[in-house]
Amino acid sequence: MSENMSRRNLLGLGAAVGTSALLGATLLGSTAHAADRTGDRWPDEFALPNGFRPEGIAIDSRGRAYFGSLADGAVHRVDLATGRGTAFSAGPAAGTPSLGMKVDGRGRLFVAGGPGGDARVLDTRTGETLASYRLAAGDDTFVNDVVLTPEAAWFTDSSPAVLYGLPFGPGGRLPRPDQVVHLPLTGEFDQAPGTFGANGIETTPDGCALLVVNMTTGSLFRVDPRSGDARKVDLGGESLTRGDGLLRQGRELFVVRNTINEIAVLRLDHTGRSGRLTRRITDPRFRIPTTVAALGNRLYLPNARFDTEPLPGTDYNVVAVPRG
Repeated sequence: MSENMSRRNLLGLGAAVGTSALLGATLLGSTAHAADRTGDRWPDEFALPNGFRPEGIAIDSRGRAYFGSLADGAVHRVDLATGRGTAFSAGPAAGTPSLGMKVDGRGRLFVAGGPGGDARVLDTRTGETLASYRLAAGDDTFVNDVVLTPEAAWFTDSSPAVLYGLPFGPGGRLPRPDQVVHLPLTGEFDQAPGTFGANGIETTPDGCALLVVNMTTGSLFRVDPRSGDARKVDLGGESLTRGDGLLRQGRELFVVRNTINEIAVLRLDHTGRSGRLTRRITDPRFRIPTTVAALGNRLYLPNARFDTEPLPGTDYNVVAVPRG
């Protein structure tokens, strides 16, 4: 597939996203219902290995959470019903961490590789690496987060203002390395040279575009996945500085503001062109959370503890809070 063809076909989202969302809801239905029934018997806080340095989180249809390590790219898996975890996948090595992550209905875990400039896809059954992609080379890269659509996996790069797309083939087939799409962010995207920009990424409620937060300026952008044209979402003057992971459920967008220790909850219009802050979620257990995933009526967040020296004995944990 040519790059131009990839850009035209990457997001036929509209109805397709609706179908995907319905499928995701079906896959998660029984587990989410179980989570609601168990109530306080499911732990709302659990430890990760000392020295792990968590950043990303993804939750599969069986109620298992995956956490990526900033230290060496390892992935740790936890049964949310018990809080017990185990090593799932060894990391590539120091310098290629595991940041933003998403899991799809085919049992594939997509992982952003930060300064390694790469993306990896892991098999959630075995931990085996199914595919690796070199998205960028050199020092000017920080592949930060990922969102899945029916047509592609989209990754943000926080250093250059660019998105990377992995277009899926028939049956969700992973692309070849030469089919990776490089989509520069244009239009109103505001990123000064030498600063971090694009971080968390999601889809709009209507499925026609992508949402990307600039963690430095605090702006949220609606991005056309065909052209890269980015337009500021009208938030009524609300700033999302330090915006990290994003999670959209229906028309609600949850924005993790890491060093501010809060989740800003926005109510979006159908197209994702405007939104208004409805509430802020805070918790005394927040210790610089970075990303968020949901199961049932709970939000799960790993505490990255960026204000603490990352030593081998430094403790890390995950906390769960009510969704609303």
